Formats: sequence, C-alpha cells, structure tokens
Amino acid sequence: MNDSAGLAASWVEDPIPGTGRRRPRADELSDARRLSLNGDWAFTLSPTADGTGDTFGDPTLDDSSWDRIRVPAHWVLEGHGQPLYTNTAFPIPIDPPRVPEENPTGDYRRTFVLPVGWRRTDTVLRFQGVDSCGTVWLNGVLLGHSKGSRLPVEYDVGEHLVAGENVLAVRVHRWSSGTYLEDQDMWWLPGIFRDVDLLERPAGAIDDVQVRAGFDHRDGIGVLRVDTDVPGLVDVPELGIRDLPTGTATALPVEPWSAEVPRLYTAHLRPRPTDETPVAGETVELRVGFRTVSIEDGRFLVNGVPVLFRGVNRHEHDQDRGRSLDTETMRQDILLMKQHNLNAVRTSHYPPHPDFLRLCDELGLWVVEECDLETHGFIYTDWAGNPPTEPVWRDAMLDRVQRMVERDKNHPSIVVWSMANESWVGENFDVLERWIRERDPSRPIMYERDPSYRNSDFSSLMYPDQELLEAIGRREEPTPAGVVAGSPDDVRRRRLPFLLCEYAHAMGNGPGSLVDYQRILESSDRFCGGFVWEWIDHGFRSTDAAGNEFVMHGGDVAFRPNGGRYCLDGLVFADRTPSPGLAELHAAISPVELLLDVHNPCLCGASRRTGPDSREADTAIGEVCRSCGRQAGGTLTIRNKYDVRSLDHLALRWVMEDDGIAVASGELEMPAVGARSAATVDLPTEALVPTTDADPVSGAPVERWLTVRAVLAADEPWATAGHEVAFGQARIAADRPADPTGVTVPVPTVPRRPLVHADRTPGHRITLGAGSFDARTGRLVALGDLELDGPVFDIMRAPTENDRGQGPRNTAAASWKLTGLDRFLHRTDAVERIDDGQGGGLRVSGRSAPAAHGLGLRWTFDWTDVGGALDLSVTVVPEGIWTHTPIGDHVLTLPRLGLRLGLPGGYRDASWFGRGPGESYADSLAAARIGRFTSSIDGLQTDYPVPEENGNHVGTRWVELTGDGLPTLRAEQLQDAGFDFTARRWTSEALEEARHPQDLRDSGRVWLNLDHAQQGLGSSSCGPALPERYRVPVTETTFGVRLRTLTPDPAG
Repeated sequence: MNDSAGLAASWVEDPIPGTGRRRPRADELSDARRLSLNGDWAFTLSPTADGTGDTFGDPTLDDSSWDRIRVPAHWVLEGHGQPLYTNTAFPIPIDPPRVPEENPTGDYRRTFVLPVGWRRTDTVLRFQGVDSCGTVWLNGVLLGHSKGSRLPVEYDVGEHLVAGENVLAVRVHRWSSGTYLEDQDMWWLPGIFRDVDLLERPAGAIDDVQVRAGFDHRDGIGVLRVDTDVPGLVDVPELGIRDLPTGTATALPVEPWSAEVPRLYTAHLRPRPTDETPVAGETVELRVGFRTVSIEDGRFLVNGVPVLFRGVNRHEHDQDRGRSLDTETMRQDILLMKQHNLNAVRTSHYPPHPDFLRLCDELGLWVVEECDLETHGFIYTDWAGNPPTEPVWRDAMLDRVQRMVERDKNHPSIVVWSMANESWVGENFDVLERWIRERDPSRPIMYERDPSYRNSDFSSLMYPDQELLEAIGRREEPTPAGVVAGSPDDVRRRRLPFLLCEYAHAMGNGPGSLVDYQRILESSDRFCGGFVWEWIDHGFRSTDAAGNEFVMHGGDVAFRPNGGRYCLDGLVFADRTPSPGLAELHAAISPVELLLDVHNPCLCGASRRTGPDSREADTAIGEVCRSCGRQAGGTLTIRNKYDVRSLDHLALRWVMEDDGIAVASGELEMPAVGARSAATVDLPTEALVPTTDADPVSGAPVERWLTVRAVLAADEPWATAGHEVAFGQARIAADRPADPTGVTVPVPTVPRRPLVHADRTPGHRITLGAGSFDARTGRLVALGDLELDGPVFDIMRAPTENDRGQGPRNTAAASWKLTGLDRFLHRTDAVERIDDGQGGGLRVSGRSAPAAHGLGLRWTFDWTDVGGALDLSVTVVPEGIWTHTPIGDHVLTLPRLGLRLGLPGGYRDASWFGRGPGESYADSLAAARIGRFTSSIDGLQTDYPVPEENGNHVGTRWVELTGDGLPTLRAEQLQDAGFDFTARRWTSEALEEARHPQDLRDSGRVWLNLDHAQQGLGSSSCGPALPERYRVPVTETTFGVRLRTLTPDPAG
C-alpha cells in the first residue's frame, strides 16, 4: 500500500475528527462562481476499509469498468448493500474507537474540467455531507479526511488543480471512530449524500462573515454589525445603509424578525477596494433578521416577549433518497409545518442541509439546532467508555460543535444551540459549553440528558406524563436521580425555563392527549413549549415479490440488532402525506382559540331569573333586554395565542348547519386582537336562530350547530387565502345536551315482563318487526331485505403501536392477550320473547369469556320493534376477577365495548352525522368537527404502514351504509348517547395479523363496529401510560343503538 492509502486507512479508527481541512466558516451565498460536482460518478463497493487498493487515488487508474452512481446519494439506496436501522444499539461491537474488519467502503471517482477563466488560486472544494468518514484525493494528491457525517468539510485545492481534466477520488467508510458519536435513532446510510461543490475564490474574497443584528423591543431600534476576515463594505438599501464598514455598528429603527413575522432585510457585502483589488471580485448576499434572544426570570424571551414553541422534531428523510433531500422537499416540509400551526423545529439530531435553515429564515420557524452528536448505544455498557467522559474524544466532540456554530451562526431562525442528544454526562460537555458561550453569547444552550443541567440554560425532559409536567410548571417537580435536593444544581435547575424537547411519540395511530399537553404547556410562563416526536416516518418505498408497493421499515431488513418499526413514528407518512395525528396537532396547538357561547342572554344578567324556571325566563335570542337594552344572543371570544402577531391577517367566517346541512352562512368582522390577548364580540342573530325541525327518518330533533372558522384573509408565503387556522363550534339549542364525546352516558333499560322462552330449534327463526333472528343464537340475521351477520358483542381491537407500548407500564396489548381478550368465546344462554301487550320484544342473554380464565362478561340484548326499526339495548355485567392482570401495572381495561356486524360486501359508501371528516378517538378529537360527512368504505381506512386499529369516529348520531342494489342500512344513537363507528372490509383479527397493508385482503364482507366506547390512543410506544380517563373500564354498562333499513329512492 502506498503511503497515502496507508495513512488514510489509519484514520478510520483514530478519534481525530479530520486532517487537511480548512477551518469552519459561515455558509453564505456569494455571486462568485461555483462548479457543482453533483451528478454521475464511478463507484465500487468493497467489503473492507482497504477499498479497491493502494492505487485508488492515482489519476491514471482505469475506472471505466466500475459501476456508476449518482451523487448526492446513499449507496445502500442505489443498489449497493442494504440500509440498516437501529434505535439505540450500535450496529458494530462497542469497542471504541475500533471498528470491525467488515467495513463496507465505497470508492468514488469523477473527472471535471474547470470553466474557462476559472481562477485556480484559493479554490475551495466543499462537501456538505459524507457518511461516515471520507478521505479525498485530487489529481493523486491526498487532501485529507473528515468525520462528522452531517457537517460540511472544505479543502484548499488551488495548487492541485490543472488546466485540463482533473480527477477527484473519495473513499468513504461505512464505519469509523465517528460512528460512536452518531447513534441517533435512524437508518445507517453511508455515502456522499449532500452536495459537492468547487468554489472559485476571487482575489481579496471574503472567507468568513458574522452578522450581529440585535433588536431592542423597548424602542424598536436594531443594531447591525457585520464582521469579516477582510475589510468589507455593507449595503442594506431598504434601510438606507450604504458602504457601512465591516466591524462598525449602526443603530436605526427596524422591524424585528420572528417566526410569526419573519422580516428579513437583504444586505450585500463586498470586499473593500484596495490597490491590488480595486474592483470587488464578489458580492455576498446576507439575509438579516433583527432579533435578541434572552432568558430573564426563568423565562425564554425573543425581543422581550415570551415565546412558546409549538414544535416538531425533524429527521431528514425521503422515502426514495434517505437523507439526500432537494430544496423543494425541504420547502414542502416547512410549508406543511406552517400550514399545521407549527412554529418551531428541533433539528434532531444533527444540523440539516443549510438550505433548510435559509428557508426557516424566509418562511418563519424557530429553530433549535442540534449538533451531530449522540452516544446512546453506550447504555449497553452502563455508559462505560462513553466519549463525553474520555479526554481522547474531546477534540472530536468540539469539532462537531464548532462546525455547526460556525456554519450557521448568521441564521436569525436559530435561537437555541443544542450540544447533543442522549449522550449522558461527561466533562467534555464543559468544554463544548465554554466554547459556544465564548463564540456566540447571543444564543442560549440546551442539553437534555444531564439531570443537573449544569451545561444548559434550560431544564428539559423527554416524554413526561401530564402530572409530572404540571408539577414542572409549578417548579415543584421531584429532584432527579443524581442531583442532591436543595443543592446549588437543584436550585438553579428549578429556576430555568423548561423546554419539552420530545413528547407525543407519533408512532402509528396517534398520538393522543395533544390537547391535554398543550393546555399544560400554556399554563405556566416557565414553559417555552415542546417538540413532538417526530415529523416523518423513516420508511422506504419498496415492493414485495408480487410487485405490491409498501413502506419498508427496519424490521423488514434481515439484520441484528434491529430497531424494527420504531423508524415509523412521524406526523407525516413516508411519502409526506399528512397523518390524522398531524390534523389533530393542527387543532391542538392552534395559535387562535374560538370560544362560542350561544346561551348568554345579555351582559347585565337582569333578564336571568334564579330558580327552577330560569331557562324559560331568559331573554330569547334576538329580543332586547328590558334592563340593559342589549340584544340577547351569543358571543364569540377570540383568544390570540400568537407571541407577537395580531390577528389582522385573519378573517372570520361562520356557517349554521342542521344535522350537518348548511342553512345560513356569513362573515364576521375580526376585531383588533393583539398578541397574547383576547376579545369578545356578539354573534349575529341570524347565526343563532334555533330550530324545531325533526330528522325526517328518525323523528329526532334536528341538531343545529354554529361553526366559526378563522382563515387567512390573504395569501401568505406558506398558504393561500382561505386556509383555516382554527375553528370553533357550539350547538344552538338551550334545552338539549351538548356534543357527546368520550365515554358516552348509559342508556337506561326498563325490564319487560313476562318473558317466554322461544323455540330454539336449529334452523328456526324468530321474527320481530322487520328483524329475523336465529332462534338458537339469538343473533339478528336479516333486517327487512338485508341479510346480515347480526351484532355480536365485541371488545377487541387490532392493537395500535401505542397499545403495544414500550416499558413496564405500557403493556395494554400484552395484558389483553395474556388474559385472552383477543380470543373471547361466546355462549347464548337464553332467547326469550317479551310479551308486554305493546308490540313485544326479544331478550337474548349470554356470556363471553376467554379460554383458561375465570373472568368473563355477561350480556343481555333487549330488542324492541319501533315502527319498522329495531332498538337494541345492551347491558354488560363483568364476572370474575378483572382487577388482576398478568403484568400487574394497571387495572385491566377493555380495548373497546360494542357490537360488530357482518354485512354484504356490496356496500360501498358511508354517510354519517357526527364527528369527522377524519378519524377520532376519545383522546384525539380536537380536529374532528360536528357535521355531515360522506366517504367510501375504503376511504374510511387510514393505511398506516404497520396495520392497526384505525378509522374510528366518535360522537356519531347516525351512520348510513349504501351500495348498489342494497337497502341502506342506518344505525342511530339512542338517548343522545352517541356512538363510535368503524367500517372496513376485513375483520379486526385480519387487521392485527397483517404485517403490511398489502397483506390485507377483501373478505367479501363489510364489518361494521358500533361501539359504546373505544380506548384512546395515547403515546405509549415511547412515552407515558395512557391516562385512566381514556380507558374503557370493566364495569356494569348499558348502551344501545337503533337499526333500520331504508329503500333507495328509485329516482336516484
């Protein structure tokens, strides 16, 4: 092996971060020429660090027989090897800084010719991202090497360039000492995956620049100072600044930058003319945002105003290209975030492509930028040998922080530096903290994992339960392990603002409780917000043997250790389609809250009497109060939760609907509502007229609902006019209960006598009204002309990822299986006719229970004929020991409590009045408004990449299923109790058994679930246990539903 190749091989296992590199500097836009070296490269993958051998860097090497690969890209996504996913475990033995001999190594080569007139002197070669260790040769000369996969590296190459063809060779090792610093819950994706550029440097060019642009909120004055490595001049035409010398500060009135109003000023920086360079060789464009970040009295402030992050953690991912993203994909991410009311992003767990930060500056997102540093896998050695504790790793850790800060120091969107993620503790963090504070005192620092927070300006946690978070808001949280109660560290920690860096793990169907968490985060000025985990599913588009496309996760790759499905935990699916969880988050974190009160007669209260008849005594809507002269009616309270922005960019629109059908609509004038304030306005009387109409089918009173929407009044850079920011609803009916949500109220049942045992001869049927029942089982087998598999008692759902959980307390699905709830067996004990002289009825009683257990549920179905429809009242009584579970961490509760019907497969569509249009659950219904909705049966499904319970709708008043040649089946609520429904073409059992959506097969039936209640979602896949209030308790319960068929109108 020649000297350069041998030297390069030795670097793979050396902790040093790199050799031969230029010092890190700001990444700014210059008009100097740039030659992109992206594109087609020669490529060969070798099994060890030796690569293709000693002569790899030789420019005369014949690589014509090599494969071709595009750059930027990951070679495992280009047909060379396979991607590997781990969550916490290292994919190599823990023996730092050593790596195994099995070290896939990619050798890249390409040629290029300099453009005519290119100034070779001082030319810079820049790599934006190479995973995990790259060594570079140019024209046979070894330039150096670098680690730090998601950080830039530059080399001075001017003296090595030639006038003709140049040969660039890069050897990339999958594993290196740097691997021990990059264990970040993601796919291991090697290669040159970000841009490669050659930068021309004109004579006298500016190498580095730092922009300081502070803002004083007390007088509106901004102070601008630009520092450079060579003397320069700055122009900011919009501010009237011309030829401002670098290193000189100027103060003047400006508009500040914020995520809500991302005001940027364009500055132009050029070198100061000299005798050697009388004409500037380049102009650097700077995007300046004036803002000041501070922490005062335990509060996080920007421009003197407390800021609440409504944030999300974001890995870089594309379903085809991994972490190799183009700018339009980055823009799409930010537009989706803004459209769903997110205002902040944590760059978990590494610096993003610099274009993403430019877009955050432009479109407006607060950024917590995190360093490319995580050593999570050392948990398996009890943190022995953890790099933060080892002096030999100090330079490598500091190098990563320096390259992040220097590259991105000029972005106004970055308001917090995060030193690392989940790397425990160590003295090396003291070094990192000191360097950041000296280099950039304008931004605070965070690091979550050290319980003392001695290097952090924030207290922080991941995935606390709601009770702990409330205590944190009161500054009364327990002292963490490793910290002495009352010690200086403990006292300081309690004074810090709190940043919830990860919560609401968005794996599969969920997360739930988003409204609950947001309520807590808004309850205390200690909180500066939180970041949902995470933005996107890290799945890859793949096809199975039959050619079916599916989303591949870690568990689909035959490699151990393996993080399995934990890469599928995003608010958007791998193809960037928003999930129901993102819709729920949009509603939960909306910066505008609309509160409707349609029961307020007037302000003075004189027209309201006390006593039992007070409702009737209220001044009627539209009438004038005799005391105060105010017209009675409703009010709308508008709460502005923006940090700095008023609501003058929004318009208010209202619609009044009867059972979901619009009967009136209009607009309201948006009052002046400043940031962090509220205003109350009267609702127009035409929006509050009550109704006495009845449903033409059921005869039930029509529900009249008023919906008010806050929408964009004009186009914004991130959405068009009419985009909805928030909505609020209220029912216009003083004498009827409000919207049923959550676990519904019991339906009373009246015992009927006398009971007569029915003839249960096999094959015999019992007729009750339009219903025909199997005499032996008591099940409904026909309703009018519709044959069906009558409702059976059902308590099981296909477990969600959150049901499966993680950790000893998150064991819902395991508890269900160990107690046999997924294999209930049913027995009918009695089928009895009811003869009460009023049309009679049918009572069916029995018991459902699992094999090998003594617990069970005794149930009674009471059927009543009500003029062509059948009312069903179900009473459930638990038997046996339910308070013990095999795991014992919480009382056993039910996945669901309800009924399941099997229907002909010809049913195609569903219409319903209730919550929609998307799915909803007991702890996830903020996005689901009351209305009338229509969907195909197939459209009711959410195709989670790992099949699980989905498509539920809470608070349903009625649902109708229709299909060609079939009578319409209609299910209706009883006693205003509402119900949940799902409808799909496969059973819950088939849904649970499927590994991927393409495994689901149409059963030829439609399975309709009508539930009294279903368990909430939670975020137990990586988080706290589901709160008890969102579980379905095992207790005596009565619920019901009305079933009828309707004949389709022949006219259409």
